[in-house]
Amino acid sequence: MNFQLAFKLNSMQSLKPLLRIIFFLILPVSLCLVTLLSNEVFADSTLDHANQKSIRARDLGITLGRYSPGPWNAITDVAGVKVGHVTLIKGDGPLVPGEGPVRTGVTVVIPRDDVWHKKVPAGAFVLNGTGEMTGLAWIAEAGFLEYPIALTNTLNVPRVANGVMSWMFKHNSEIGITDDTLTPVVAECDDSRLNDSRGRHVSEDDVVKALDEATSGPVAEGTVGAGTGMISYQFKGGIGTSSRRLSQKDGAYTIGVLVNANHGRRYELMIGGVPVGRLWTERKPDIESTGLGNNEAFATLSKREQLGDQGSIIIVIATDAPVDSRQLQRLARRAALGLARTGATSHHGSGDFILAFSTANEIPHYPDVSTFPMMHIADTHLNPILAATVEATEEAIINALVTATTVVGRDGRRAEAISHDQLRDILRRESVPQ
Repeated sequence: MNFQLAFKLNSMQSLKPLLRIIFFLILPVSLCLVTLLSNEVFADSTLDHANQKSIRARDLGITLGRYSPGPWNAITDVAGVKVGHVTLIKGDGPLVPGEGPVRTGVTVVIPRDDVWHKKVPAGAFVLNGTGEMTGLAWIAEAGFLEYPIALTNTLNVPRVANGVMSWMFKHNSEIGITDDTLTPVVAECDDSRLNDSRGRHVSEDDVVKALDEATSGPVAEGTVGAGTGMISYQFKGGIGTSSRRLSQKDGAYTIGVLVNANHGRRYELMIGGVPVGRLWTERKPDIESTGLGNNEAFATLSKREQLGDQGSIIIVIATDAPVDSRQLQRLARRAALGLARTGATSHHGSGDFILAFSTANEIPHYPDVSTFPMMHIADTHLNPILAATVEATEEAIINALVTATTVVGRDGRRAEAISHDQLRDILRRESVPQ
């Protein structure tokens, strides 16, 4: 036994020089790998919010309305609808216009594959027009939608429109040559409270990537895509989605909603009928219209923002119910009721745009004959669809709030995510079922 121990010790002594060489060879490589991995983790934590597991309203025990959601509780529960995001987060500290910090992105909704040749009936409603959703004049005139919908920040609208056009050219090579031209649908909300909006950091390539990578199934929410720099009810806002599926008796239709929430003041916020905003214990009256967390940030805001005149919200509705353009306008107006259920009053400076489309019918690009068939639901059977739209809109907005993550943006401005614990406590005290 002693001989064996001595042999092992001698062997280890003889290996020391070799081990020393291996250690000094491996150490720099290991440090590089650690650095790369830490950078990758940082990139994932700030840029790839799509991979984060989100806590949604129903996970907090918040059940809104009487209709049940679809499998994903998302706009993608409507068959064929796809959603894609590109999220851009870069830099910290003081604003350098044109350079950063960057807290922005783009979100796209594709109604169906080859929507150019298989158009979808569509309708819109503008609750308050301090903003922009391009292409609405053609939708109102034609009654259909023939391209994807893109959401982004205010100053990035032209570049995002260019990206949509480039993607459409790639998939339809005759556009503008032997085929029609197009007027993309791009909707905006202002993220300049957290983002270097003058930098217009969303590129055409980012838009094309979002469209190429758009998928059905679960939808990333909160601080992602176009929602990256958004603030809602003075909490961190952003992307939210929800759906409702009707019973067989009511047609078994699905209604899905996606929002980009950048609206409201904290004292207005209602959840399930509870005045959560007025009960929130961390309210700061001197900066109640900003949600940015400190008086220094408040002093750097524009006069309009200091007065609390801020917004906006974009709402996209999808359904597989056989409704026409006129009826889709009616659905779009009902979404305003879902918005109101969360406490919104649609401020003077808020841009509240709502677009609805249906995948139930296909409107051909150039029909070979002068007529084509379309299924059409009777107005007398619309009530469940209208109610489901209200419910899905309300829940999509709450999902945007509870899935968002705290973001520190330009000039150290901090938009806090709503506290799940404090929200639970308020709802529990107000006897909302948990």
